[in-house]
Parts: sequence; C-alpha cells; structure tokens
Amino acid sequence: MRMPNDFLSFFLSWMSSPRRVGAVAPSGAALADLITREISASTGPILELGPGTGAFTYKLLKRGVRPQDLTLIEYGSDFVKLLQLRFPGARVLWMDAGRLTTERLYDGAPVGAVVSGLPLLNMSRRKVISILSGAFSYVRPGGAFYQFTYGMSCPVPRPVLDRLGLRAKLVDRALLNVPPAAVYRLTRRPQMKLITGSLAPEPSARAALEPMHQARDYSAAR
Repeated sequence: MRMPNDFLSFFLSWMSSPRRVGAVAPSGAALADLITREISASTGPILELGPGTGAFTYKLLKRGVRPQDLTLIEYGSDFVKLLQLRFPGARVLWMDAGRLTTERLYDGAPVGAVVSGLPLLNMSRRKVISILSGAFSYVRPGGAFYQFTYGMSCPVPRPVLDRLGLRAKLVDRALLNVPPAAVYRLTRRPQMKLITGSLAPEPSARAALEPMHQARDYSAAR
C-alpha cells in the first residue's frame, strides 16, 4: 500500500540528492512483487537497504515476514522518520549502507535475504564492494541478496562479483513498473575442493546454490 504523499516525498528527496535517491518515484507494485517473490515467513531475518517509503517493506510483511525480523537501513533522514511511523515493529536504523562492514547488526550471520533498493549504478565501485561485503557478512549459507535496476544488465560489474566470490542471476523483469525494472539475485559461489584429481564443490557450499531453472547466470559472461 502506498500513501498519497509518497510520490511527493520521493520527488523532493530526489531533487535534493538525485545520486543518493536514484529514482523520482517509489517502486511500483509489480517491482515490489518481483523482488520479494522468493521470500516468505520461513526466510528468517531480512535486511532491507534503502527502503525509502517502504514499498518493498509492505510487500515483505504481506509475504508473512514478521515485523521483528525486519531491519531497515536508510540514509535519508526524512524517510527514517516515515519508516519508524509506518513500521513500528521493525528495527529502523539511520545509517549509510556502506558502513555495514564496521557495524555489527546481528550476532552471527542469521540473515536469509537482503532486499536492496539502493541505486548501485550511481555509486563508486569501492562503495558497492563495501555494501555487498558488509551485507554478505550477515547472510547465512543459502541466503541471497536481491537487487533491482533500471538498467539492461546486472548493476554489479563482473570484476566486483569475481572479487567477492559472488554470482548474479536475473530473476525476472518487471515490465509493468514505471520505468521497467529488473531484479537480480546474488549468491555466494560454491567453494571448490580437489577430489581424485577433479574439482568438486564443498558439501557446505552446495546449500548456497538454490536452483533457478528460468534464471540467467551473469557471473560467467555478460
């Protein structure tokens, strides 16, 4: 559900800092459905980066995620106040997602999914690496990082994926969103070990690979 003043709030934030906000309007229902499609109540703790006015957050709650399992990281002070009012049961933190490597948000790595509304294409490579490495430090084996983009390809370049040991797959495209958007699913690559002269994935790493039959792998070549 989107409040009537969401467009105005987003537009004013974009006017004051277009590179940080990255969009002139909140994400639509089609994109919210897509980016949360693989998440359910059993996914466990969810870390949401750049929730803005809470379009994805509303959908996560409708998917059965408990408010107390939501941690929302928002840099815009106006959005923080709005999120605290709309989602009183969630943990809302006013901070830069680039500081995830220096802040300990969880005891261990319990997070089942990260949902990101951050404009990665507007950020430096160093900042993207900091965000991804920090987020994955909280993600348990088999967990995933979901990122949307208005671009035609994965917003995380292959050198960054290689450096962090990640793979990216296209989940699908939300053509009804305005503008049309795509969602990518980032997961850890399997660790390899030598077995009788050949490489095979570690048993513990197999859990990190959830098959996506219709997905497209962007970690190899784009």
